[in-house]
Parts: sequence; C-alpha cells; structure tokens
Amino acid sequence: MPRILAIDYGIKRTGIAVTDELQIIASGLTTIPSETAIAFLKDYFAKENVIKVLIGEPRQMNGQPSESTPVIEKFVADFKIAFPEMKLDRVDERFTSKMAFQTMIDSGLKKKQRQNKGLVDEIAATILLQDYLTRKMI
Repeated sequence: MPRILAIDYGIKRTGIAVTDELQIIASGLTTIPSETAIAFLKDYFAKENVIKVLIGEPRQMNGQPSESTPVIEKFVADFKIAFPEMKLDRVDERFTSKMAFQTMIDSGLKKKQRQNKGLVDEIAATILLQDYLTRKMI
C-alpha cells in the first residue's frame, strides 16, 4: 500500500511525518526549512509511493484561522500547482505543538533536547498523522 504523509508547515520550519506501507504507524521523517518544502517533496515522491498528503490547518481556540493561515494557504496553493494529482486533506492542528512538547517531557528528554524546535515540529506532524489514522479506523 502507498504511504500517507503529513506536513506541519511553519514560517521557518516544516515537520514531516509518514506512515509505514500498511498505513498503521506514523513516524517522524524529518524537519526541513520551509522554503525547501516543495523541492523536498518532489524528491521524496520520486522515491516513495505516497497516496495522500495531510497539511495542518492552524486554528485559534474559537475556530477562527490563526495568524499563520495566509502563509500556509500560500504553501497549499504552491503544493497544488506542483502536485496536481496528489490527494490533499487539511486537518486541524490545534494543540499538536503542545502535545509534541509534552511528549518530549514524558519521554524523558533533557531540557536542552526539548529546546530543539525542529524536533517539536517533526513530533507535531507525527501526532497529526497518527490522529488522522486513528480517526480513519474508527
């Protein structure tokens, strides 16, 4: 089966997670500079069979778009141009960064390791993807 890929797109960094081939387990893939995201994905899609991409949709607590929404919408538009055939789903990403940070604490990472914002972004993408897989199975 092909993989599903999740993107936690940010102004500076983008966390990327991917499923295994059976679409059961989400794993962090990497964190990249956001300006390289399309080039990275072109290379990745050439090597791996990906059927769907999830892109986080940032929302405020009241459900309104966050201040980073215009940046992410621009990326989504660029993505659709670069990959017109790829299935794309937008998913609510509220709390994923907070959950990622808590995951780092719970797993015993030292304070210096928890300051790695790239790791937070990668874990956030993994949480986003695992949540999607869990909802899909219900």
